[in-house]
Amino acid sequence: MALSEQEQEVGAREVLERFRQAAISRSADDMSRVYAVDAVHEFPFTRPGLPSRLEGRDEIVDWIAAGWKDHALKYERYRTLAIHDTNDPETIIVEQEALGTSASTGEFALPNIVVLTVRNGQIACLRDYVNILAAAAAMGRDI
Repeated sequence: MALSEQEQEVGAREVLERFRQAAISRSADDMSRVYAVDAVHEFPFTRPGLPSRLEGRDEIVDWIAAGWKDHALKYERYRTLAIHDTNDPETIIVEQEALGTSASTGEFALPNIVVLTVRNGQIACLRDYVNILAAAAAMGRDI
């Protein structure tokens, strides 16, 4: 998937917005465009049965798309609490909440912190510090 010169110049904040829009629209095609072929998506806080690391665009997007089918959570928007720049201009730290509705429990707000590194206008590494207790509660499940 070749990137245009304009796409390669896109910074981390713009890539974050593309990622969010792909998640809201549940578009595997858009999600594929936001991740680099050799991207890594990590979940430092996870639970048994869930991956702590996904490697490569295909594995990442397949896992995300399967989650859209398996879970009744529908993201409707994101609330940015703060975005912190780092010494690396291609890396930002984002404090945010994913807001939406759950078929099981109604409205939800999932707090998380994301450390996002981009390369050539795509996600190279995303460390997703999702609040797994809040996610389980939104789905009406125990951990």
